[in-house]
Amino acid sequence: MIKIGFTYDLKSDYLKAGYSEEQAAEFEAPETIEGITNALKLLGFDVDPIGNVRQLSDMLHQGKSWDLVFNISEGSNGLSREAQVPALLDVYHIPYVFSDALTLALALHKGYCKHVVRDSGVPTAPFFVVNNADDIKDINLPYPLFVKPVAQGSSIGVSEDSRVVDFASLECSVLKRLELFNEPVLVETYLSGKEYTVGIIGNGAEARVLGMMEVSFKQGEDEAFYSFAHKAEYEKMVEYKQVPEHIEQKCSKTALDAWKALGCRDGGRVDVRFDDNEIAHFIEVNPLAGLNPIHSDLPILARMKGISYLQLIAMIMQTALKRIGINDHAIDNNINSLLR
Repeated sequence: MIKIGFTYDLKSDYLKAGYSEEQAAEFEAPETIEGITNALKLLGFDVDPIGNVRQLSDMLHQGKSWDLVFNISEGSNGLSREAQVPALLDVYHIPYVFSDALTLALALHKGYCKHVVRDSGVPTAPFFVVNNADDIKDINLPYPLFVKPVAQGSSIGVSEDSRVVDFASLECSVLKRLELFNEPVLVETYLSGKEYTVGIIGNGAEARVLGMMEVSFKQGEDEAFYSFAHKAEYEKMVEYKQVPEHIEQKCSKTALDAWKALGCRDGGRVDVRFDDNEIAHFIEVNPLAGLNPIHSDLPILARMKGISYLQLIAMIMQTALKRIGINDHAIDNNINSLLR
């Protein structure tokens, strides 16, 4: 039987440590840990819950090891925090599910990520990274613009004042985020079209689109965008819609091209938004996509395609095992029978 470790950050631990709801938004609820653990066990894996990077470090120091690790740990500090667990596992030659340290660090920094995507020929909005207040005067992009922290997930730091229409509002929005998050701020051309999120399974040339959905706003705002408030109360504020075929084709190309350019692995999500000319632009990638069985975007869009949560985890594990080169006849049979 394949022994699999499971790394994650429990939200309640960070709330107890004094984090706000927004600061702890990326961390996991108990039902996520339970859902993933149960799915892996049903597939035939021997699951060993580990916890966060500090707990992983302690276990490795004690001599513990696993055939592979299912890693969804977001980390808690620094611009490359999502790379902490993969980097540590690399030191011990322990393979893991999802992207490596390089890709996770790159993807978390939206500015560096957009440089790579743009240089690979994938459409993405023109942008500028503000490192300090003196940089604001050097921004030379046409309004309206969009402002967000460079390395936050779950739309943290995205709110009503992210869309700016003049220098005064731009300066106010950027300075606020520099102070709140103590990290660079991304400023980019605002894309006025519809927004889509694309689920991807697989690696390299074998990567494929699992499904996608339009992110539509129930209140019908003309200039709406997927903010932290929208994600926190998505059942009240957001409607997820099926995507027409001609839009699906454009989103698929942008998402897959970005996925491959960044070296993402096994499964995740790419967010895409259209401009006035109906060109699908890369917004950002989530190579550690949320896996809450009910509330996370990737399981939601899978359900819209008739794919159960267990089947989703099976697809992720199937592509990871193939990439790593681990074979187990019983588990292969379990996955294949589930995905027939």
